[in-house]
Amino acid sequence: MAKVCKSKRRELIRKRRKRSIRKKIFGTPDKPRLSIYRSSQHIYAQIIDDVNGHSLVAMSTIMPLFKKQATDKMTKMERSKLVGKLLAEQSKAKNISKVCFDRNGFLYHGRVKALADSARENGLQF
Repeated sequence: MAKVCKSKRRELIRKRRKRSIRKKIFGTPDKPRLSIYRSSQHIYAQIIDDVNGHSLVAMSTIMPLFKKQATDKMTKMERSKLVGKLLAEQSKAKNISKVCFDRNGFLYHGRVKALADSARENGLQF
């Protein structure tokens, strides 16, 4: 077996977890899927209807709506909480209250947990 660097190995393990999670989670129009992606600097979240293949609501740390409310001194955890809050507010405006949570292979810890908890506090149910 060829040697793989540590960061590449972590990514392969995450992708394996992602595949096993996605086998079980599927978004419908009644209960869409909340998918999260975390990079080293940013976090992205979107609510997806898998039946029709449409993204219903999206929010990330690079969107203009987020940048209006964020400050330069915010930590990545605080930014994740704000993304969760804004995502929940946008989903309420589109009458989405229940979602299936897809952590996309990331561990439910740190920024992923902060975003999920913030979305729950602001009205999303999962």
